[in-house]
Amino acid sequence: MKLDLNCDLGEGEPLARTRALMRCVTSANVACGGHAGDAASMLRCVRLARAHQVRLGAHPGTWDRQNFGRTPTRITPDELELLLLRQVRSLEGIARSEGVRLHHLKLHGALYHATEQDARLARRYLAVVARHWPQAKVYALAGGRVVAAARRARVTVWEEAFLDRRYQTDGALVPRAERGALLSGVQAALRQANGLVKRGEVIAQTGEHIRLKAHTLCLHGDGPHAVRLARAAARLLNDG
Repeated sequence: MKLDLNCDLGEGEPLARTRALMRCVTSANVACGGHAGDAASMLRCVRLARAHQVRLGAHPGTWDRQNFGRTPTRITPDELELLLLRQVRSLEGIARSEGVRLHHLKLHGALYHATEQDARLARRYLAVVARHWPQAKVYALAGGRVVAAARRARVTVWEEAFLDRRYQTDGALVPRAERGALLSGVQAALRQANGLVKRGEVIAQTGEHIRLKAHTLCLHGDGPHAVRLARAAARLLNDG
C-alpha cells in the first residue's frame, strides 16, 4: 500500500511555499484559526488542495498564536470539544462552499500531545469526531493512545509517523524543547523516510530500532528545507 504524505499548511508560511508543498503532498492539514490561520488562508489552502487533488484535513490547535500552539496546555474535555466545533466547522464551511470534502482531522502541537497523555481527552476527541464528522478520518501518532482509542470507538484512524522529528524508545516524539528533537537536514529526514517506507521502522535517539506501522508520513511546512524534503519524499514514495 502506498503511504500518504501529509503536511501542516496555512500556518503563515509564504504562499509560494504553500503552492510548492501542495504539488508534492497527498494530504494537507490546514490551520483553522487557533494556533494559526484565518479565513483567507483557509480559502487559499482549500482551493490549492482542490487544484492539486490533495486530501483536505483540519488542523485545530490551541488558542495560542504567540507560542504557535506548541506550549503544553491544560484543557478540559468540554473546552476541547468547543475548540474543535469552532475551528473544524470554520474550515468545513469554507471547504463546502468550494465543493471540497473534509477528509481528516489532525490535532496540532500541544493538543496532539495532550490527547496522547490524557485518556479523557482522547475519548472526547474521538466522540466529537464520531458525532459531527463520522466520515472523516483521524491522523494520530502511530502506536499511540489515540490510535487504540479510535479503534475502540470505531473511528477510522490513519497511523502517522514523522519524517523530520526524532523518536524516543517508547515510540513517542522527542519533545521539541530537547536538543536534537528535529531532524533539520534533508538527508537525515530522508534516511528516516527510507526506513519507514522500506522497513517500517525508525531509529530512536538511543540508536535502537523501533517498529512503526504508518499509513501517513508527516513533514512540517515551516522547516527550512520543507520543499526540498517534500519533493524528495514524494519521489521515494512514488518509487517505493
